[in-house]
Amino acid sequence: MMAVAAALIPARTPPPLARKSQLGKARIIGVCLVAFWVLAGVGLGFYLTGGWNDGYVAKYAPRYVHGIGTTIALVSLSVILGAVLSVPVAFGRMSKKPVLSLPASAYVYLLRGTPLISQLFLIYYGLGTFHEQLEAVGLWVFFESAGNCALFAFILNTSAYQAEILRGAIESVSPSQREAATALGLKGLATLRKIILPQALMVALRPYGNEIILMLKGSAVVGLITVYDIMGETQYAYSHEFDLQFYFWAAIFYLIIVEVLRNILARLERRLTRHLPR
Repeated sequence: MMAVAAALIPARTPPPLARKSQLGKARIIGVCLVAFWVLAGVGLGFYLTGGWNDGYVAKYAPRYVHGIGTTIALVSLSVILGAVLSVPVAFGRMSKKPVLSLPASAYVYLLRGTPLISQLFLIYYGLGTFHEQLEAVGLWVFFESAGNCALFAFILNTSAYQAEILRGAIESVSPSQREAATALGLKGLATLRKIILPQALMVALRPYGNEIILMLKGSAVVGLITVYDIMGETQYAYSHEFDLQFYFWAAIFYLIIVEVLRNILARLERRLTRHLPR
């Protein structure tokens, strides 16, 4: 009887040697990459500490503080105002009426399909050619400032991305949720406000976080139009001292801001989704 049972149970076969070899190669490559980045980080630390200059700190630290504040203010305002603008664009995209869906689709397509820097240059340099016309209608007061042009370009750009995030999140909510709300006697606006949007925003939270981080890193282009954000101040310092460490410090400042923002968004997501199984 035991012999029959032993014959029915398949013998345990050892893992193929090829897979062991592949795992070994992957581990070696991983260790080499980690060692490379560790050595690069140590080398960067020695470079920055060795090139530390108290004169640079006294001269440029206040400018960098101003640049960090400018970057945070610019990104914060553009994301908030872009979120407001994205709502009608998202609902226009979802509309079944061509008179609403076509302009909204064209808006999203053009702004998501072209580089942010080209949009920024078109607004900053392009609107300057219409100086007299804009001044006649009272808009030149706003567009004569490079910072306002950057803010306007960022609002348009991020609103297109946020509109797609919002549209996708709303459409991801199951139709049964709307049916249940109708069965409870909720009207369309109440259903949207109490049932659909809370669920959609939980879905959209992580893409929104990614969009904010991308906007923060993309904001470095405003230094090209004389806005003194982090990169603008870095270019100013480098043009006077010709020391490469200014660009390293700019990268570190961006990295710190992104990491702080990432942790805030991660805590917010855990807080809002604490009722969901993990």
